Amino acid sequence: MRTPALRHLLSLLLPAVPAVFVATAPHRWWAALAIATAPFLLVGVDLLAGSVRSDLDARSEEEGQGWGFEALLVVHALIHFALLATYLRLAHREGIASVDFWVGAVLVGHNAGWSAIIVGHELVHRPGTWAPLLGRALLATTLYEHFATEHVRGHHVRVATGDDPATARFGETLSAFKKRTIPGQFRSAWRIECKRLGIPLGEGNMPLWDLRLLRSRVVHGLVAELALAAIAAASLGPAAVLALAIQAWEAINLLETVNYFEHWGLSRANRRVTVLDSWDTDSAFTRYALIGLARHADHHSHPTRAYQKLRRVEESPKLPYGYPPMVLLAIGWNSRFRQIMTAELRRRGLGPFATPRLAPAE
Repeated sequence: MRTPALRHLLSLLLPAVPAVFVATAPHRWWAALAIATAPFLLVGVDLLAGSVRSDLDARSEEEGQGWGFEALLVVHALIHFALLATYLRLAHREGIASVDFWVGAVLVGHNAGWSAIIVGHELVHRPGTWAPLLGRALLATTLYEHFATEHVRGHHVRVATGDDPATARFGETLSAFKKRTIPGQFRSAWRIECKRLGIPLGEGNMPLWDLRLLRSRVVHGLVAELALAAIAAASLGPAAVLALAIQAWEAINLLETVNYFEHWGLSRANRRVTVLDSWDTDSAFTRYALIGLARHADHHSHPTRAYQKLRRVEESPKLPYGYPPMVLLAIGWNSRFRQIMTAELRRRGLGPFATPRLAPAE
């Protein structure tokens, strides 16, 4: 990787704290609680990192060799697998009454959301065999493997429409969105696979006993997740299974908080997906530390474009901060979040403030 591309190594800061935590356990209770505040450091780092608007880095990376960027994804996957295994051993050893158990769940789950799911998302978009399989394996460790099916073949097709469970509606709160999107995305993935396999679907019907479901990728994901839980139970006991579930729930909540503001309030009708249908951020930290997320509008326009090649687009609505501060704002002060997002939509004439217009040329 060339010098500008080395900035993407910032992403390795994300698993650093949970890795040190699980490697040095057990801790005094007060030390464990102090380390639990580490995710808030990402908010400060993102705010202090400034912004990046130039595409010179993307052009430089596009001209360079791609093996380094692919290797970084594999490194993240290996770190996540090792980190999760080490944490499950910690849970078995320390038990659910220990502070380390609960702090570890938060830190490892937080990393799973920022690292494992984001890297998994990048990989399931790739052509070929090994990359999507590795991506699905990462998602399975968060008990959310169906996201691979729904996101690629559901969300990307229906984004910014009322038919997309992963698009937050104008004015929708975070809690209302999560109650709707988490079951909605699973139902969507199930239906997508039923349609692929030729299984008839009635209104509100989710067939469970059709033998063709044995070829469903969603069923394969569920089997993999159950197998992972069974292995954890057999080798490390019930505390490890609980630890697996809690870190997965932490990761899922982080993912869906991100999903919440990536398309909040945007809508389209009778036109193809464009850069107007996703929120971007100019945050430098988010650009380099969170694989591909900063330039989400270009990702939706070119879903198979590798993360290092994604471009900034002026037309897309812009988040006021990077992803870590936006997560904190959406969770901690949701009314203010909605005010800020509404103001940007009004300024750009998008969402409920849109007037009929031609889609911008790519």
